[in-house]
Amino acid sequence: MKHDVLIADDHAIIRDGLRKILADTDDLVVQGEAANGNALLEQVRARDWSLLVLDISMPGRNGLELVKMVKNLRPKLPILIFSMHPEEQYAVRAIRAGASGYLSKEGDSELLLPAMRRVVAGGMFISPNVAELLASDMAPQSQSLPHTLLTDREFDVFSRIVRGMGLTAIAAELSLSVKTVSTHKTHILAKMNLSTQIDLVRYAIDHHLVD
Repeated sequence: MKHDVLIADDHAIIRDGLRKILADTDDLVVQGEAANGNALLEQVRARDWSLLVLDISMPGRNGLELVKMVKNLRPKLPILIFSMHPEEQYAVRAIRAGASGYLSKEGDSELLLPAMRRVVAGGMFISPNVAELLASDMAPQSQSLPHTLLTDREFDVFSRIVRGMGLTAIAAELSLSVKTVSTHKTHILAKMNLSTQIDLVRYAIDHHLVD
């Protein structure tokens, strides 16, 4: 049985690479591509798909927001996140948002096809590391790590701050005002009980939240 796959990634080389990999399979075929969030939503509205392979970092829209919007449009559409970001950064949030699996582009390439097949069949693709992260995420809030208490939008801003982006650049990338981003930064520092941007970077390094 052929499964129609939609690939959403802003890097053409990744889309081309996935298309070539799937061209050698009998069951998975790339029938659509999207280079940004708006194009993805148009494709999802236009027809049914067997599987969406989605990069978490898409221009114009937050990847976690896209997962929720896609699931709202097509509740039964399986989503496999294929991201440059390590599992510690986004895997738990992506699965909470509705994704059926998370695979890092830096991980074992041999896992890609098994992950896609498991997700398209209605299962979940969760590595042992992600399973451990999910278990920790279910701990009482009093035992949770500070960064897990951030909202998805706050975490998105946090992840960009610790990668060295300025507030103006973050605002442009997330289509927000600089004032809104500054407010998010204030809330992030308060929730995490930290004082400065340097503290945020140090925390991110200590908890493997920055590449």
